Amino acid sequence: MLQFISALQSVLAAFFGVQSENKRQADFKQHSPKSIILIAITLFIAFVIAIYAVVAWVLNT
Repeated sequence: MLQFISALQSVLAAFFGVQSENKRQADFKQHSPKSIILIAITLFIAFVIAIYAVVAWVLNT
């Protein structure tokens, strides 16, 4: 569970562009690329759905 939280923090920092190069390199040594990619894809899909929902809500009001 701690590994998942650490990977999630890394992906979120990468999404916002605030992750240092040293932290990025350390993350790829700790976590498998597969887990990072799966978390990133999941968060991206959630982000797109959230944007779509907000736009649909605004257009309906």
